[in-house]
Amino acid sequence: MSEQQERSPEVQRQLAEVTRGAVDVHSEAQLAQLLQKSLDEGRPLRVKAGFDPTAPDLHLGHTVLLTRMKRFQDLGHQVVFVIGDFTAAIGDPTGRSATRPPLSRAEIEANAATFQAQVFKILDPEKTEVRFNSEWLDPLGTRGVIELAGKYTVARMLERDDFKRRFRSNTPISVHEFLYPLMQGYDSVALEADIELGGTDQLFNLLVGRELMRDYGQRPQIVITGPLLEGTDGKLVDGVIVGDKMSKSLGNYVGIDEAASEIYGKLMSITDDLMWRYYELLSSRSLEEIAALRQQVSAGSLHPKAAKSGFAKEIAARYHDEEAARQAEAAFEQVHAKRGLPDDIPEYAHPFSGASVPLAELLADAGLAPSRSGARRLIAQGAVRVEGERVQDQAAELEAGSYLLQVGKRKFLRVNPA
Repeated sequence: MSEQQERSPEVQRQLAEVTRGAVDVHSEAQLAQLLQKSLDEGRPLRVKAGFDPTAPDLHLGHTVLLTRMKRFQDLGHQVVFVIGDFTAAIGDPTGRSATRPPLSRAEIEANAATFQAQVFKILDPEKTEVRFNSEWLDPLGTRGVIELAGKYTVARMLERDDFKRRFRSNTPISVHEFLYPLMQGYDSVALEADIELGGTDQLFNLLVGRELMRDYGQRPQIVITGPLLEGTDGKLVDGVIVGDKMSKSLGNYVGIDEAASEIYGKLMSITDDLMWRYYELLSSRSLEEIAALRQQVSAGSLHPKAAKSGFAKEIAARYHDEEAARQAEAAFEQVHAKRGLPDDIPEYAHPFSGASVPLAELLADAGLAPSRSGARRLIAQGAVRVEGERVQDQAAELEAGSYLLQVGKRKFLRVNPA
């Protein structure tokens, strides 16, 4: 009988839920054993994930990891939310082509406060252990840091892809950046973590944690990484979802603090293929429920739009409430299905100081685009309409006057002279 066949149905169920959409699991066999031991002993597993408060606002890409934490939490395990107030002062070098500037203490504290408020829209605050890694990293002192640094070689550090690239291209690497993976690994030692979660870009750091735990005489943690979520413009190519990762700077993001109508509308704009990817990584529905939905869509008994609407409402309700999600759906249907305009279009007064103003400048000033360059990109993509007419000339200008502007399918604004 195979090891998989020997696993109890409950272990199989938990294993499927907590690893769904995962990229790396080190290792699945050890994780199954740990889940079985947890059930046998009635002891919840300690599941850790660390977040440096380097930015105050979260989007759905950030929540992939938090959603996996929530699945562990719903299964009765103890999740430990580590705020990297110490490591944020170092600056995470992951994926960087240059040294990341460290944050000030004031910036860290402000970001951490906002971060926690947003995180508890996903995690249950009553069941979440929140820890700041300065608790154990500050007391290490100089001697402790030197001892920790002695547990890893420079050659091993240079195995990490981003360090390797920078070294080969003669791009400077500061000595303190080598300390970051060690500090993150020491978090696991201090917390005696059973499992650590992270993105695929964090795999090296998470594996360092396994080795350090072994050095300190602890059982090495299980490591589970998840993918970096593709943005709303992702699409299926040769059977694989491809696209840039979700990013505010690229404009392909869904912010969890955005209005319910924005969340709903942006999610309704994604492709049907990307919808199932989002379902797997972000939905609270079980794998069985998602499989049943896909079967209904494949059989033609459920329209893909209905499945997409169900997901969009779930996410909008998660970060707002059921009524806000319902209203978002109704507003979307009014604008898109009925081809009408929203009942309440916001207005903006712009000081037309000259004879005309560049459309890109107006879009950025009015908040319809993240920047002027972002506005020009939207115009080039054909996402901007003025009085219902699509504009694709990035150098287009508007004379002083009143205009109805539309960006994408959901953003409307009436501009009037100040």
